[in-house]
Amino acid sequence: MARRPNNVLITGASSGLGDALARACAAPGVTLHLSARNAARLEATAQACRELGATVLPQIIDVRDTNSMADWITHAGRLDLAIANAGIGTGTGEGTEDAPAARHVFETNINGVLNTALPAMDVMAGQAPAEDGWRGHIAVIASIAAFVAGPSAPAYCASKSAVQRWAEARDHSERKRGIRMHAICPGFVRTPMTADNPFPMPWLMTPEDAARRTLEGIAAGKLRIAYPRRLYAIARLVGALPPLWRAALLGRTPPKPAAKPAG
Repeated sequence: MARRPNNVLITGASSGLGDALARACAAPGVTLHLSARNAARLEATAQACRELGATVLPQIIDVRDTNSMADWITHAGRLDLAIANAGIGTGTGEGTEDAPAARHVFETNINGVLNTALPAMDVMAGQAPAEDGWRGHIAVIASIAAFVAGPSAPAYCASKSAVQRWAEARDHSERKRGIRMHAICPGFVRTPMTADNPFPMPWLMTPEDAARRTLEGIAAGKLRIAYPRRLYAIARLVGALPPLWRAALLGRTPPKPAAKPAG
């Protein structure tokens, strides 16, 4: 993607990385399709993007709603870039992971990604290639947590691993249709989701920095976009440890608080 995409769709755009991505993409001549569940926060993002010159079409929607997502995306018109950003997380606290919370994490972080990416693929497959030669780009927001089975956030780590691997595997076949996939694996980003973490978060980034790195990686045509590099390297090393060693090491840090997921 050699130029700024003109038609962009972003889920979970009302806060954190989603909000920063929307603002980073906003410019005159750009149409933004933004979704979230919180109407007030989404409108704040939309207004900020309008002030930057973009045309903004906000949509209140739950990414877990397969039919509503398909209807929204298939009627959006041309899509140069779709970013499946909406995601949630919860931890175990001092106990075990709450069963309803675990299901909510999987439904949002996996089904929500599929409900975004699959309809976007269908739209892109039927449109003409852009200036960069591709019909469209689909970015899936995973996490560096995808490479480490963290015992205090089982559902979050597993769900992010699933979508990271799915995007990377799917890229091979989608290239044949003129579509590129991108697995985005950020480290710690300063968002409401990380605000209550009691453990150290090395190289904590602002959402703006994460958005910049994400869009630069997509523009460079990278399949896996993992940052910061130092934390990614550490995660790969820790993830390669024998499971019991890894659990013992990570178990020394304070656990992620148990809480009902909030999107």
